[in-house]
Amino acid sequence: MAVDLRRTRSLVATAAAVLAAAALSACGSTGADKAAAPAPSSAAPTTAAPSSAATPTNAVPPIKGKLRGYGTVQQLSEAADLVVRGEVEAAGFRVDEVLRAATGSTVRAGARITLASLPAGVPDMANMSKLEAGQVVVLYLAKDPAAPTFQTLSGDFGVFDVSGTGAEAVAVTRSQAMAVSGLLAEDPAASGHGFRTTLGQLRTVAAQVK
Repeated sequence: MAVDLRRTRSLVATAAAVLAAAALSACGSTGADKAAAPAPSSAAPTTAAPSSAATPTNAVPPIKGKLRGYGTVQQLSEAADLVVRGEVEAAGFRVDEVLRAATGSTVRAGARITLASLPAGVPDMANMSKLEAGQVVVLYLAKDPAAPTFQTLSGDFGVFDVSGTGAEAVAVTRSQAMAVSGLLAEDPAASGHGFRTTLGQLRTVAAQVK
């Protein structure tokens, strides 16, 4: 049987064209896929930076002050603006004797002065006693520079309860823990146990302070 060469050539050409089109289609699809795929990031992954504003916590309120401790009657006398013996009244304090007064003081025996409480917020306030009407005491006082009032030095440190009369009257620290331990020198053995002396000795020490 004779073969038609022209028809054969036509079929071969058609097949070649189909293969070429298929190849081009495949190449185009690969390029499109590559273009559509996201490029890998060159930057290393980072973690979120911590917030600079930390969550606030319940802050402890600041302590407004702490009382100074005194070791001797001499230290109390040197620090006090006024050292007086007298009686606590409902409306203040009646001064019966001035043992020592700072320069410029106008307080004299027979005067009445106003006593103020320690500043609020001082932690040691919770352990302080109260001066009540009728109590006879020797007080070591600090004057308030902004008002005509006085405060006992470091609360109970500045309070001696007095019983008896004359120079031999007994003077005892109001507190055992917040108390001096000696007249002119501290006595470690007496620390924390209160201190007992006489009104005459308190007068002598006060008179020695310049």
